[in-house]
Amino acid sequence: MESPKTYTPKMSEIQRAWWLVDAEGMVLGRLATEVARVLRGKHKTIFAPHLDTGDYVVVINADKVLMTSNKVDKTFKYRHSGYPGGLRKTSMRELLADRPDRVVENAIGGMLPHGPLGRDQLKKLKVYNGATHPHQPQSPQPLNIDHARRAAV
Repeated sequence: MESPKTYTPKMSEIQRAWWLVDAEGMVLGRLATEVARVLRGKHKTIFAPHLDTGDYVVVINADKVLMTSNKVDKTFKYRHSGYPGGLRKTSMRELLADRPDRVVENAIGGMLPHGPLGRDQLKKLKVYNGATHPHQPQSPQPLNIDHARRAAV
């Protein structure tokens, strides 16, 4: 008796769509999980963990993203110069005020595979602070993430 074959999608079979996410009033972690799911391609029936089957995602209004509780003051980003006493920490409040697009990008990137595959998937993410973006010719469809909106802030 012959065992069933495992289906693996070919690169020519992968269709990539463009999605638009409005991050205004959304909780950062819940937004990041949904966007990472689409970037990986887990919403598709042809998903394969070793291939990049995901779509492009454009996130707008990254400057209006929220964090629950008081995580904005309790969470820090650390960096070290390599010298003794060179540890620096920056609160999430300062980072959200300075570079909110980078905060959203790092949150989503942390939920993708760490390696060449994850780096390729992260290249399909476009994050913008305002409501305007240069991807109108691709006609991105709105991605509905209703359950992630305004959760217990």
